[in-house]
Amino acid sequence: MSASATNVARREDDPRRVLLLLSIAELLAMSLWFTGTAVLPQITSIWHANISLGAWLTIAVQVGFAVGAITFAVFNIPDVFSPIKVLIISSLAAAAANAAFAFLAADPLPAIILRGATGFFLAGVYPTGMKIIAGWFQRGRGLALGIMIGALSVGSALPHGVNSIGSIPWRGVVLAGSGFAVVAAMIVGLAVHEGPYAMPQSRLHISQIFEIARNRRLRLANFGYLGHMWELYSMWGWIAVILASASRWTRAQSEAGTTLVIAIGAIGCVWAGSASDRLQTATESQKIAQRAKVTIIAMAVSAACCVLGALVFHQPLLLLLVALVWGIAIIADSAQFSAIISEVAEKSYVGTALTLQTALGFLLTAISIRAMAAIAQHFGWQWALASMAIGPLLGIWAMTGLRK
Repeated sequence: MSASATNVARREDDPRRVLLLLSIAELLAMSLWFTGTAVLPQITSIWHANISLGAWLTIAVQVGFAVGAITFAVFNIPDVFSPIKVLIISSLAAAAANAAFAFLAADPLPAIILRGATGFFLAGVYPTGMKIIAGWFQRGRGLALGIMIGALSVGSALPHGVNSIGSIPWRGVVLAGSGFAVVAAMIVGLAVHEGPYAMPQSRLHISQIFEIARNRRLRLANFGYLGHMWELYSMWGWIAVILASASRWTRAQSEAGTTLVIAIGAIGCVWAGSASDRLQTATESQKIAQRAKVTIIAMAVSAACCVLGALVFHQPLLLLLVALVWGIAIIADSAQFSAIISEVAEKSYVGTALTLQTALGFLLTAISIRAMAAIAQHFGWQWALASMAIGPLLGIWAMTGLRK
């Protein structure tokens, strides 16, 4: 079939069908992110270790993802090869690394290395999936990307959901994640292909980092994103431990609460994506100001939830209610930061700017996750909760500068 005939055939496909299938695939594959975190209490018990060492089960994934994002961009992998094949192979490789973790988790060093490898390969799943779905939508792209990020939220909650079924051993929880990722690869391989509006990504050019540093609006957007990331993965990474520490709930009950708190973020993602589509006829400056406003509102709510969570820490049901609101707000602004970067960066280095943003953000999460563990160990989880507010407060300061 000729290229033109292929494009016609693709235009006749229903983008909503592709969005549904790819969102399900992303949801299943990204469940690998927190398989180690979901079983952290069981693993640290095997290690006879405290929470400081256990934190590396989550930190390793963050660092691995950052390294993977840079590697995929440097070698331009999603453009040199078919993004469909990249997503399938990355999903299967992440599933294999995760399965190996299930059988080698008794030794901390191999366990942490394998969690890092899982994060590395997930860098070929999530960003690649976003690239594929963008190729299916010209109008309504914001909502489509919001739904995809919502799927990421639900997928991140999935291991906690499996772990809430008390009869499943911890290895079963981990291996379930690998099974989900294999199913995701099958869905993409059998039912998804590139859309008619697919565009290549810009390559990463290290020499352009100095140009990025001189762009004031880009600096502010990056500071805002870093504030957002400081809080996001600190909360997602520790909310199960926080709920368990604050209550006398069983493991199944606290894991079920964690599942709700993370998964409910999908509501915020869809709302923010829908709101961004209403900006299609606005000028560039209006778009940036409105997106900045969305991030400020979301970060203000989530910062308030950090403080409120600390205040009601010893009242588990109130804490859970605050956490549910927090779960909606904390992820709602995620896509807006990438959109702002793409709008304030020069077109010649937008790809470098987006890659740098992702890498810096996930490297920062490694620090924030470890910092929250240290604060909790020395001062308690109430102080750790309050400390998470530092990120969104700094983010609000940065994004206010973009509205001027």
